[in-house]
Amino acid sequence: MNFNRAVIKVGSALVAPSHDGCSGQYTLAIAQFITKCQQQGREIILVSSGGVAAGRTIIQHGSPKLSLSTKKAMASVGQMQMMANWQRFFDIPCSQILITQNDLADRERFISIQETIKIQLANGVLPIVNENDTVTTKALAIGDNDNIAALVAQACEADSLFILSDIDGVFTKDPNINDDAVLIPNIDKITDEIYAMAGTSRNPLASGGMKTKIQAAEKAVEHGINTYIVNGTKSEVFSSLLAEVNPGTRFAADKDIITAKKHWLKHTLKSRGKIKLDPGAVNAVVNKGASLLPSGIKSVSNKFKAGDAIDLVDASNNVVIAKGITLYSHYDLKRIMGKHSNDITAILGHDQGDVVVHRDDMVIL
Repeated sequence: MNFNRAVIKVGSALVAPSHDGCSGQYTLAIAQFITKCQQQGREIILVSSGGVAAGRTIIQHGSPKLSLSTKKAMASVGQMQMMANWQRFFDIPCSQILITQNDLADRERFISIQETIKIQLANGVLPIVNENDTVTTKALAIGDNDNIAALVAQACEADSLFILSDIDGVFTKDPNINDDAVLIPNIDKITDEIYAMAGTSRNPLASGGMKTKIQAAEKAVEHGINTYIVNGTKSEVFSSLLAEVNPGTRFAADKDIITAKKHWLKHTLKSRGKIKLDPGAVNAVVNKGASLLPSGIKSVSNKFKAGDAIDLVDASNNVVIAKGITLYSHYDLKRIMGKHSNDITAILGHDQGDVVVHRDDMVIL
């Protein structure tokens, strides 16, 4: 596991293990590992949960089930506590980078985040990333720092992603309730069977779970990033990592790396609508690498604008086959669907091109 630039994701169970504020119980060992990596010339980006957990001791709450507004208030004050908890372990400066789904979905903001992190790394700063819970809404939330870490790893062109949790890795069964559960050290391909093994988090402060960790791994490996799920509560894990020994579960990076733009389109940009395609269009898109023409569209669902991401659906079985950026709005598509490209100008009085979704702006699912 020789790596040059890595993203390390640390969960709430490690930052605030007692649920009453930040602690150095586990974060000290993690910080020491980061420092040793930096001393070896490796670059580290930290994605840390724990803002809500840290804020629980300050913001009053009368129920174990927290409202979204209460969580936002806790996150706002807890971010300061979490950052102070990390900074005390480092002699180098740390930076705080708070992001939302909109920041990652907007190409210019995505590149801005990318450039900011690269400049900070070049100047010996440790970037610490978290979701901006205070301003985000339920509809715009990424939802968990596992997937944020995968997207950050892509943005900063990392070669490795380490997801630290309170579990050793992926098991054949839930190890909390099955004594015969066996750790899977290497996963070369993420299949439905792998997802079926994923349980749910028992930590009431955690937004993820094993499922989100596998989702994050899938995002990362598609971009050529080796991904590891390891137990951050065990100090010997970090000795193993430094000795290049896998102490948990390793997801092997795909050899066929999809482009950064298509990775961004597939995993970051939210679809705003759906269009159903006839068999000819499905075959052309999936098997021939063709752009989508208006003649192959059978129906249009939801409201969307030109430039929005939309799902391309096989009308015969209602399965999403691709995702792409449309050059036309839902209103215009309803007028030109089933028509020849040469008729677009006559029907609309203008045209944005002969195709509805260009193959360069499309990813096959």
